[in-house]
Amino acid sequence: MLTRLDLTARPAAGPAGLAGVLPRAAVDVEAATHLVRPTVEAVRRDGAAAVREATRQFDGVEQTELRVPAAALHRAADELDPEVRAALHEAIRRIRLVHHAQVPDEVTVEVVPGGTVTRRHLPVGRVGLYVPGGLAPLPSSVLMNVIPAQVAGVGSIAVTSPPRPDEGGRPDRTILAACALLGVEEVYAVGGAQAVAMLAYGVEGVRPVDLVTGPGNVYVTAAKRLLRGVVGIDAEAGPSEVMVVADATADPVLVAADLLSQAEHGPTSASVLVTDSTALADAVDAALEQQVAETKHVERVTEALSGPQSGTVLVRDLDRAIEVADAYGAEHLEIHTADPATVARRVRNAGCVFVGPQSPVSLGDYAAGSNHVLPTGGCARHSSGLSVQSFLRGIHVVDYDEAALREAAPYVVALSTVEDLPAHGEAVTVRLRA
Repeated sequence: MLTRLDLTARPAAGPAGLAGVLPRAAVDVEAATHLVRPTVEAVRRDGAAAVREATRQFDGVEQTELRVPAAALHRAADELDPEVRAALHEAIRRIRLVHHAQVPDEVTVEVVPGGTVTRRHLPVGRVGLYVPGGLAPLPSSVLMNVIPAQVAGVGSIAVTSPPRPDEGGRPDRTILAACALLGVEEVYAVGGAQAVAMLAYGVEGVRPVDLVTGPGNVYVTAAKRLLRGVVGIDAEAGPSEVMVVADATADPVLVAADLLSQAEHGPTSASVLVTDSTALADAVDAALEQQVAETKHVERVTEALSGPQSGTVLVRDLDRAIEVADAYGAEHLEIHTADPATVARRVRNAGCVFVGPQSPVSLGDYAAGSNHVLPTGGCARHSSGLSVQSFLRGIHVVDYDEAALREAAPYVVALSTVEDLPAHGEAVTVRLRA
């Protein structure tokens, strides 16, 4: 079922050479920026009226109020299925546990007697969190965005999610319930580029934010690119992706199930198997054929698995498989090998690594405690997933007394002279003249 790329006889080409031949979704964010620019400009110019017009045009929803009433949030929570409520509560507990451990300590270094530099970590003042609501509404994304922001100490949190005609023009009710369970009451029924512009510029009744986080479609990503600088962003999210590194010891049924589960996100999702075993590749194809026939979203899964972004990469050994994984920089990387922990330790580029057959990506999507807002499109080579640090700013605090400044003065003067910035040196020496 999966297209095969045979690298077993190919000479080493380095990360750049490998990245150029590996399966990857083709997403033209730049082209999308031209499509969303008029919407973004309209929101900047016309405020809430432009947001309502874009919502009518793109979502088919007529709105009088952008904000979801608090009563609707609490009603959604009250009406939750008990099993879903229990699952959300347990996921919240686990995610909080992991993210509390990420809070950095304030560190003071005494550089010289009387001279210290302290590193403080202060939260962003106000954030806007985008929660997708397209093919599959994602209440889990509420948890993944809100919890690290709360743990970081962000004082003002606004959540926005696309309105749904089948929900009376409000976001998915489970998304609303998740907001209520986390104590978030500022929620807007707005999606797409207009939501990012609304958060960045502010409109009537919505204060602008300092940072926008959360995944979305290509139009959300394009709006983030256009508005970077007006507002901080976490990343430019692309189609979801999983890479599975597996050897002959892997269970093909489990590997197939994990490739299929990622394809379920949508037709552009990427599912890539990397293996040194042709027999395993054949067995995974056979398992996929059976599982796809039985799955609910067979059309989107089939399109994703047969697209150019998905496939099987055959390599000569596990060393080469790790090279391929690092060149690809997967959002999600699963390790199904005889010694998965050792292989996982060798990986350098991945948004999140899932070790062994009992750690599937879907566990991380919901209840592992990790964050599922992760870098895509190879960005794991230079970027991290969403975390508490995403909502903190590191600030150095310099505190020198006169003696410590006097000791440093010759170094400041020497360097300011070589850089031809004599006033820099004078700003120090003027303080030290008797």
